[in-house]
Amino acid sequence: MTRVLVIHPVLARDSRAERTADARLQEAVGLVQALDVEIAAAETTPLNAPRAATLFGSGKVDQLGGRIALLEVDLVVIDGLVTPIQQRNLERAWNVKLLDRTGLILEIFGDRAQTREGELQVELAHLEYQKGRLVRSWTHLERQRGGVGFLGGPGETQIEADRRALNDRIVQLKSRLEKVVRTRSLHRKARTQAPYPMVALVGYTNAGKSTLFNRLTSAEVLAEDMLFATLDPTMRAIRLPDGTKAIIADTVGFISDLPTQLVAAFRATLEEVLVADLIVHVRDVSSEDADAQRGDVIGVLRELGVADPALEQLIEARNKLDALDDSARVSAMNEAARDENAVCLSARDGDGVAELMRRIELRLTHDAEEVNLTLAPEDGEALAWLYENGCVLARDDLVGGISLRARLTPLQRGRFEKRFGPIAPGAGALAAQ
Repeated sequence: MTRVLVIHPVLARDSRAERTADARLQEAVGLVQALDVEIAAAETTPLNAPRAATLFGSGKVDQLGGRIALLEVDLVVIDGLVTPIQQRNLERAWNVKLLDRTGLILEIFGDRAQTREGELQVELAHLEYQKGRLVRSWTHLERQRGGVGFLGGPGETQIEADRRALNDRIVQLKSRLEKVVRTRSLHRKARTQAPYPMVALVGYTNAGKSTLFNRLTSAEVLAEDMLFATLDPTMRAIRLPDGTKAIIADTVGFISDLPTQLVAAFRATLEEVLVADLIVHVRDVSSEDADAQRGDVIGVLRELGVADPALEQLIEARNKLDALDDSARVSAMNEAARDENAVCLSARDGDGVAELMRRIELRLTHDAEEVNLTLAPEDGEALAWLYENGCVLARDDLVGGISLRARLTPLQRGRFEKRFGPIAPGAGALAAQ
């Protein structure tokens, strides 16, 4: 098994001081653990000023080289940006393979993508990353599952870099993804014809989105205590407390310093967030970096084009209450009680999930109105539509038809009237339910 040394360089002037060096190192370790490798050691190391040729000074390069030889390391992961020249020189000096943070995340994505769309997106991101990088492997040109770097598979020791083949492959992938985007647009247009609002779950990776998704939908999406356990989006219908339906989407987790290649490549997937009627931001309140993670998620959403009004209206699902001690749990719940956009819960245990569903319902139906209508006995299809898509508050079965009082959002009312005709005031008594 590949033995890995994880290094987090601690910059003397780090503008991201909201996170401690140890917290960043632990996150890097969590990323590496998402691969089938053995972590030989993980450590922070000071870095006053990055060297253009080798990142570290010559003394530190020699010192780390000794550690690498002693630990019999096969791969070094540097939790930060490493330029192509730095990567080449360090690989030569240490006689090992090296991944920086971007390469590591791309490796994980390549290993996890399950759908053909996800594979195409990962492969494109990986090839864009490789364009300016001197590496030993071109496995992405040979493997059926593209995007994985050198951690196994055919072509691992191949040295030749055919740049023209690389660029040709990028053009092919972009063409295929354009078709994917068009197909997804058609599917999205079809979904807009259904009277169901969409709710998108977003959040930092490993915040518990998939666990919450499974809790809400009784689905069996992979939910593990592992970074990037979910890559491909999944959508399911849920029934809100008032009986109406909504579509909920589980999306890929975000992370600090998310490679720009991945933001661009997964834009088609994350477009579900842009068209969602409501965004639920799942946060891990047990993490010491919860506030910094929130900033990262909001930053990525803005980069994707989510407007500020939508960000102001999102619901924060403050998850993992079960991981807090009694005092911290009470404090978290008191803080959430003062914020109308926040709900504390445990997706694992189910505590607070009912309140989240109530908040989702209130947010999605805030503009709903009550209407009275009378349906003829032969209007069974319209009656079924109202029960399936709206909220029937009262019903009175009369001799000449059915008198109803229902609550409909403007969207639901518009679709009902488009299909069955204008709603006229109903006659007859309405039986209270």
